[in-house]
Amino acid sequence: MIYNFRMLAVGTPAPAFSASDQEGKTHTLADAKGTWLVLYFYPEDGTDGCTKEACGFRDEMGDLQALGAIVWGVSGDDA
Repeated sequence: MIYNFRMLAVGTPAPAFSASDQEGKTHTLADAKGTWLVLYFYPEDGTDGCTKEACGFRDEMGDLQALGAIVWGVSGDDA
């Protein structure tokens, strides 16, 4: 897959995308329509900073779910 990343201005809607998760299920931005989506990007699996960031979301998952939010992490690594 070829990625064409560019910075978006705050408040700009995310462009349409599709990606596979670690279980092979494909997700699209449209799947999250009407839901609060926390979409975070990280450069590489298994690095200290990325693991810390992911664990932070994990630790707050109960509060995020109580707000009706879902969390997706995105990197250039394979699913």
